[in-house]
Amino acid sequence: MTEYFLMKFGKYILSLSFLMCLLISLPSFAKAESEPKEEFKAGEVIIEHVLDSYDWHLFSWKGHHVSIYLPIIVFNEGRCYTFSSKVFHHDGKYVTVNKTNSEELVFVIPHDGKYKGKVVILNADGSQKRPFDISITKNVMALFISCAVIIVLFLLVAKAYRKRGEKAPKGLQSLFEMLIVYVRDDIARKAINEKSVDKYLPYLITVFFFIFINNLVGLIPIFPFGANITGNITVTAVLAIFTFLITNLLGNKEYYKDIVNTPGVPWFLKFPLPLMPIIETVGCFTKPFVLAIRLFANITAGHIVVLGFISSVFIVAQISAAGGVGMSIFSLILVIFVDCIELLVAYVQAYVFTLLSALYFGMASKEHHH
Repeated sequence: MTEYFLMKFGKYILSLSFLMCLLISLPSFAKAESEPKEEFKAGEVIIEHVLDSYDWHLFSWKGHHVSIYLPIIVFNEGRCYTFSSKVFHHDGKYVTVNKTNSEELVFVIPHDGKYKGKVVILNADGSQKRPFDISITKNVMALFISCAVIIVLFLLVAKAYRKRGEKAPKGLQSLFEMLIVYVRDDIARKAINEKSVDKYLPYLITVFFFIFINNLVGLIPIFPFGANITGNITVTAVLAIFTFLITNLLGNKEYYKDIVNTPGVPWFLKFPLPLMPIIETVGCFTKPFVLAIRLFANITAGHIVVLGFISSVFIVAQISAAGGVGMSIFSLILVIFVDCIELLVAYVQAYVFTLLSALYFGMASKEHHH
């Protein structure tokens, strides 16, 4: 599947990578001709791109940032306050009146401290209070977009099946059919017994395509893509919680019997101190934790490596224009190499998450053997 994807879209990805690196490098050369006005801080730039934010930065032009300002939606003392994140870039704060006691409420985004990068209420004494925040952040907006893309893709595939009937699939239909059959036959049916596999299959297919497609669109550095969705610990944690709930809520009595009285284990590990039941119970919670951390860490690490190579062009260009030219060529090669690895990682991480979920479901639905 990965070879098919690389053969079909590889040349476009390489061309896009070359164009992006060229566009990124040109401003740095221009700045290197004169004394740089501000030192380039690679760490801040990388963290800014990896973490979530209340606006979607598109590009910078002549020192001005062009961004999409997203809506802030917060609740405080039972009241909802909505405003644009643009106010934080102009005035640095948003002031409104609390209708309950007619006092002023000052909303700010602190640059350090406990609530760094989050909307807080600034009290008169200087203390900060975190309201209930359901704002549409960059990752939330990107999540809406990616879900819309997934729905449209599956609707197109479903339409192709209705139109073509029993004819051999082609195009997007053939790609999706290959992946769906692969998840069903090589992941679900090999990990879950035949009686229970149909119960878990819809979730496994959904989570596979959700992770895979979001991993891919996260590699496209052009709006409306490029957000670090599957590199956000909140998103991966929610996926892991779904796996945890499905495993433990739909688990049969054999599953829980093995937790309480693990077969094949010496009795002194069960009595008088129930060591194995304790380990098995803790394992029920560590499994989804590992699922969330693995996906989050691998995707985030890939983005950081790519951004690190790109940032090196700006760092060297501040010292020497000629060095910036040489570094841009070197960085271009490394970025293309890492992007190719990231294409593989995008599939591998979707496969691993789906496979481990299927294994947990298999353990939760196993039948008693006489």
